[in-house]
Amino acid sequence: MLSIRRLLGALVSRRQKQETHGGLCNFFCTMSEGSRDEQTAKLSLKRANEENEDSAAEREQTAKRIKAEGEHGEDEKKYPKKKVVLLMAYSGKGYYGMQRNPGTSQFRTIEDDLVTALIKSGVIPENHGDEMKKMSFQRCARTDKGVSAAGQVVSLKLRLIEDVVEKINEHLPPQIRVLGFKRVTQGFNSKNNCDARTYSYMLPTVAFSPKDYDTRNIAAFRLQPETLEKANRLFSRYKGTHNFHNFTSQKAPNDPSARRYITEMSCGEPFVCNDTEFAVITVRGQSFMLHQIRKMIGLVIAVMKGYAMEDVMDRSWGLEKVDVPKAPGLGLVLERVHFDRYNKRFGGDGLHERLEWDREEEAIKAFKEAHIYPTIVETERQEGSMVSWMATLPIHDFEATAADTRDNKDQKQVAERHNRASV
Repeated sequence: MLSIRRLLGALVSRRQKQETHGGLCNFFCTMSEGSRDEQTAKLSLKRANEENEDSAAEREQTAKRIKAEGEHGEDEKKYPKKKVVLLMAYSGKGYYGMQRNPGTSQFRTIEDDLVTALIKSGVIPENHGDEMKKMSFQRCARTDKGVSAAGQVVSLKLRLIEDVVEKINEHLPPQIRVLGFKRVTQGFNSKNNCDARTYSYMLPTVAFSPKDYDTRNIAAFRLQPETLEKANRLFSRYKGTHNFHNFTSQKAPNDPSARRYITEMSCGEPFVCNDTEFAVITVRGQSFMLHQIRKMIGLVIAVMKGYAMEDVMDRSWGLEKVDVPKAPGLGLVLERVHFDRYNKRFGGDGLHERLEWDREEEAIKAFKEAHIYPTIVETERQEGSMVSWMATLPIHDFEATAADTRDNKDQKQVAERHNRASV
């Protein structure tokens, strides 16, 4: 009996210890789970607050975007974007040509100032300023550094606000003006739809003087009728289609794009301005390459002054390389661009206007007289660019060809080898 009681007592005592230990385990486990639940709750609350803040910021941004889109939409409804052309005039002095060069802000171009004015006037969105392709922007002619224009045309889509021309001009410098605009077809491209371009070149007539004339006495020189007649005979030789690879850079003689069609080239009657006699050369062609017109004029001047024979013109259209001088950029002006085929197809359809600028002729003339001609005359008087350029004509070798240059080089190499062998 005693053994049984001892055995039962041991069992009861062991069970009580297990229950006590199990209770402690359950207690601490419960405490641990409670702590984790509290931390989880805190994290959940924090996340909820963050999500609420993010949601609030997103809602605010969405509201702003909707508002902006609404305002933009209202602008679009009130002033829808339409394809137009702008007639422009500018004096190119101080500018690095017409075309923009993104990333080279130190070289200011006409288009830099134009795009800025388009944005400030509200006719194009600000975020399209660096991506004018989105506005289908295209210039008709890419004028070079210092070259002016009296009839440049650009095409683009813009918002047709009230007084659009005046609003754009408010943000342009005086030497750049928009003189008019017209609606065009959606697919119109001012460069591709242009049939021809007319340029003028204003120069002091002393450029046609004999090479022994004292150029320090420019004011005394007067162009004689027979000299003008000879110059025009030479200019007329450019008419027709020729290979002008010698009149530009980086064009191979067999490059089809070097062939250009000239329909007109002549020099007008001379006139006196500030005691100096000037004349204006006019040239019209389908299109022109870089420096082509300046080299065409430079070669004629070289012949007129006696530095080159007339047959150099024929050789310059051949396959051989010919040294053709380039006249100064001062004096070159884009006068007008022509859209004959477009006018024939769309000008009489009752929906579109003909791309002619008869009503703007007075404004064009006034701009030239106020900004282009005075700049050319004054710059020529101060800097003497034509006289300085003429002094470089003797260094050109108008008789040499690429074949001559190669022969001379070969002979020089043979002589050098012979000299080394003799030593």
